[in-house]
Amino acid sequence: MSKIVFVEDDPEVGSLIAAYLGKHDIEVLLETRGDRAIDVILAQQPDLVLLDIMLPGKDGMSLCRDLRPQWQGPIVLLTSLDSDMNHILALEMGASDYILKTTPPAVLLARLRLHLRQHQLSPAPEPTASRSPHKALHFGTLCIDPLNRQVRLGERTVMLSTADFDLLWELATHAGNIMDRDALLKNLRGVSYDGLDRSVDVAISRLRKKLNDSATEPYRIKTVRNKGYLFAPHAWETAD
Repeated sequence: MSKIVFVEDDPEVGSLIAAYLGKHDIEVLLETRGDRAIDVILAQQPDLVLLDIMLPGKDGMSLCRDLRPQWQGPIVLLTSLDSDMNHILALEMGASDYILKTTPPAVLLARLRLHLRQHQLSPAPEPTASRSPHKALHFGTLCIDPLNRQVRLGERTVMLSTADFDLLWELATHAGNIMDRDALLKNLRGVSYDGLDRSVDVAISRLRKKLNDSATEPYRIKTVRNKGYLFAPHAWETAD
């Protein structure tokens, strides 16, 4: 039986979904407050986390963002907020999926089972320490320091989120090689690319902007059509 932590402040919604999933061999542990959720999740070590967005104490978006560096399993947002911007933001924060509460229960079950199956089949990600040796990487004016998790471009410190730093490090440690979305998602989050997840594309666009790469004709983090992304090791001779 799979185990899910469901963070939902509406007891009626929580109990209905828990009862339905329970009939299909998914144990659901309910938590009503966002500010208590991380402690519960880390203690319970569930197979998947299901989050509402509107929560007391801490909203689901912030909870997803803060949880992702500490926990590599699937995080699914289940919400009544039908918004493209919220959907994109959730993926940027590290969510595996964004599902509306109006979704039929059978479809919700199928999508949760998909994430559970993908996570169970994916190899466990290596500890950060083994993937990120303390030696800094230098490419021209770019310096990536994994010990202090700091990035400098010329004289400027580039401020990156935890997820963006991990993505940059993954690309830079494979400099000159094409990394497809599936490889990036497996190495960073332990999940397979499902053909719909745009979080990598959004994060790449954000990295390009912060690293003074061209948005229309990128030359530092290149897009290789139908294949993936390539970190160009010789494109950093200047900071501009």
